[in-house]
Amino acid sequence: MNVIDSSAWLEYFADGPNAADFARAIEDIDSLIVPSLTIFEVFKRILQQSDETAALRATAAMQQGQVVELDATLAINAAKLSHDLGLPLADSIILATAKARGAVLWTQDGDFEGMTGVEFRKKK
Repeated sequence: MNVIDSSAWLEYFADGPNAADFARAIEDIDSLIVPSLTIFEVFKRILQQSDETAALRATAAMQQGQVVELDATLAINAAKLSHDLGLPLADSIILATAKARGAVLWTQDGDFEGMTGVEFRKKK
């Protein structure tokens, strides 16, 4: 199972230098878990950089995976991770989602570098 962080989604959609590193996990739809928060972050960023049509197209692709909504249990687990690891809100929710589903987290966000269960790629 794979959770893709917003930074990795954006790299993939922009066909950036690390896009190929994330492609296998993103394109394995049957193993793809999508925290609803990543849909928010990706839509907002693409909307800022392009237009609504591009943002809708990207988030439609994301929704081919299993979308996980933020519920009370996930929120509490994310708050614990945020407290224990000093992570920002979004990062803690995304990491909590990966942990709850036994998934690997794919990212290029430096906040996750060196963590167990994370496939980190340094931004090029």
